[in-house]
Amino acid sequence: MTGVVLVVLCFVGIPLQVAGHPAVANNVGVVHGILYIIYLVFAWILSRKLELATKPTVIMLLAGTIPIMTFIVERWVTRRFINPALAAQLQPAQPVRR
Repeated sequence: MTGVVLVVLCFVGIPLQVAGHPAVANNVGVVHGILYIIYLVFAWILSRKLELATKPTVIMLLAGTIPIMTFIVERWVTRRFINPALAAQLQPAQPVRR
């Protein structure tokens, strides 16, 4: 969600602000700020649950600061870390042989 709001802010709000309509940029900017703080909290929790190293954690946390980057990083984290973690959880336990 923060990625969508950032794209709206950068490609709609800022041009409207330059054109003399600052209300859109101000309102969307506040919404983005609030959503980004929430994003940071949940991204940190996810990185701790997945036991990510420092570099992927920092990339994930900074993704909300660059337009479009949120979508790219979300896809990367899902394919590289979340899907393998889910697959490992779903594998049946090996039967004990006696």
